Amino acid sequence: MPWVEAVRPTRMERVAVVTPSAALRDVLAAVADAGVLEPEVLEHVGSRPVGALWDRVRSSTAGTPVTPVLASLRPDPEELVEAGRLGELAGESELERVMAGAARRGEVAAVLGWVPAADVAPLARRLAALGAGVTTLARPPGIDPPTLVPRAGASGAFQRLVDTYATVPYEDLNPSLGAGIAYVAMFGIMFGDVGHGLLLVALGLLLRAGRPHTLARLRWAAPFVIGAGLASVAFGFAYGEAFGPTGLVPVLWLAPVDHATTLLAVAIAVGAVLLAVAYALGAVNRWREGGPRRALVALSGVAGIGLYVGLSVAGAGWYLHRTGVAVVGAVLAVTGLALGFEGLYVGAGGRASGAVQAGVESFDAVVRLGTNTISFARLAAFGLTHAALGQLVWSGTADLWDRGALLWAPAAAVFVVGNAVAFGLEGLVAGVQALRLEYYELFSRIFVSEGRPFRPWHLSVVATKEASCSPG
Repeated sequence: MPWVEAVRPTRMERVAVVTPSAALRDVLAAVADAGVLEPEVLEHVGSRPVGALWDRVRSSTAGTPVTPVLASLRPDPEELVEAGRLGELAGESELERVMAGAARRGEVAAVLGWVPAADVAPLARRLAALGAGVTTLARPPGIDPPTLVPRAGASGAFQRLVDTYATVPYEDLNPSLGAGIAYVAMFGIMFGDVGHGLLLVALGLLLRAGRPHTLARLRWAAPFVIGAGLASVAFGFAYGEAFGPTGLVPVLWLAPVDHATTLLAVAIAVGAVLLAVAYALGAVNRWREGGPRRALVALSGVAGIGLYVGLSVAGAGWYLHRTGVAVVGAVLAVTGLALGFEGLYVGAGGRASGAVQAGVESFDAVVRLGTNTISFARLAAFGLTHAALGQLVWSGTADLWDRGALLWAPAAAVFVVGNAVAFGLEGLVAGVQALRLEYYELFSRIFVSEGRPFRPWHLSVVATKEASCSPG
């Protein structure tokens, strides 16, 4: 899949399905069977006799699962009830609801809706055999199309990470692939251990294979578990950790317990880079949503980038005693803050009340920049905690083992139970903390609004040999 298709929602077209009124039922049945149109359905459409009948039947059969389907020929609703064909009755109720929202003029009817651009031509060819056509329409001002994001490939594997936060707005870039990589990397920093990582990889492979069957519904989580396991293995080699500091692997970078300050500085640096990327994506999304001006004055856009980079440069200049660097950073930060204030002021409606609101939000933005950056220190804190637990378990195991063969069994028990506790506890903590950083520090800058998911109307059509026509 080209990278452009992976980072932006599928292009949608607003269409009108135009058909002779007499063929409306058959045409909509074909549309439902194709399952590519999200129709614009009116909430209040007057009398719906089939719907009323279905509501009565459904209330009397509560708890009975029914899958709506459509008969190829128009059935009599009462006969469907008598024959117990409730799936067809439910399907006719849905069909009636869509038909009621059709625009009619003379002998012609039209149903409006959204279709993925690639599916417009195939749908038109299918409906042409029924005497109907599909016409593309201009998008109404102020109306955003529904969002359909790719579900295949590496991007789709991590899509749930974004979906649980928000539906990607139609105009925005979809950060699912980058978000997934950032998530597993942060998890690995906090859970760096070769042995524990390999256990996670094994667990992920089992989930991917649908084993055990009781966990088959969690198969979607396999990419996260496998990715987190591989990241944990990588950082385990970096830390020299394999079920603790057992010496099974060498320290390729640093031992967390011995170099806590260095690990803390690296964690904050990683957070700074991730925040910069989030700001860059936010600026692109603001541009796509509202043009260059919105991108310029948004605190999640160019203004925010200026403020963030300016404060960082000013801080570096102060720390290094470089007055010129500090002044340049301060000017850049003030410029970004001024642009952000203007955007907030205009968005609040201007006047004195808008100035007060913009001032409060600007101050909050400055404070949040510092707290959000420092928040990434938890990567080091929980990585250090995991290493300390591993060291505690290993030292206890080694101490018992060195006391003689009589204590080898207790030593093995301490090793197994201790690692099981560390694996379960730290795995849960690392997973939650990585998710928290993703949502509150990163996604809050990438997204400022929420889209609505594309929900195509799909009902299977079942063949019927004969059917009696309902009145009208």
